[in-house]
Amino acid sequence: MIDIPNNPFEKHVFVCVSGKTCPGQGSEEVLELLRKEIKELGLKSKIRINKAGCFDQCGNGPMVVVYPDNVWYAHVKPSDCHEIIQCHLLNNQPVERLLYDRSGKIC
Repeated sequence: MIDIPNNPFEKHVFVCVSGKTCPGQGSEEVLELLRKEIKELGLKSKIRINKAGCFDQCGNGPMVVVYPDNVWYAHVKPSDCHEIIQCHLLNNQPVERLLYDRSGKIC
């Protein structure tokens, strides 16, 4: 992770909630579950969860992107949220089975 002075968050997570497919695939629920667990863990001041517009990767959603790690997740289900938080956001171990494979782009 890059150490940027005055960076207000350790990690910034973006969840696509627009575009052709993500909204109909549960992206709003993914967003809310990530936010809820981060809040329950008392980490809102360290990890920011934001709505995002379309990432232009339609057919691979819901999409979740974690910065500054530049890790992209595809086909994220609500049941994946806890694992993303525990493994990646808290322990810096990306969830490999959810990593976005650009070669599988459907757009």
